[in-house]
Amino acid sequence: MEERTPVDVEVAWYSFHEVINMTSEELRAWLSDAPDDHALPGEPDLGLPELGERVVDLLRKRKVDLTPRDADVMERVVDFVLTKEAEGPEDMQNDQEWRRSLMTVGHDPMRP
Repeated sequence: MEERTPVDVEVAWYSFHEVINMTSEELRAWLSDAPDDHALPGEPDLGLPELGERVVDLLRKRKVDLTPRDADVMERVVDFVLTKEAEGPEDMQNDQEWRRSLMTVGHDPMRP
């Protein structure tokens, strides 16, 4: 019998993939090069922002392998992105700090 993905995980998966527009490889490379002063708190041993690193891991997972904890992280990322975009600056094209904060979790607001 095939196991079904819980509804809350399913909803989190689709919402997450609607707002994240960077691949795991792009995000990993960006996080590795991101200036520390624009990053979210990170794991000291990796030097990468913790939430961004979790996004990289989640992008590499299959939906059927997600846990409720993964769904919580995806919801946190979606909330972060939607809030940052709603509160965005007037001049989004030129506010690099705002853009970098969103890119830290895998969303480049300048991508179509």
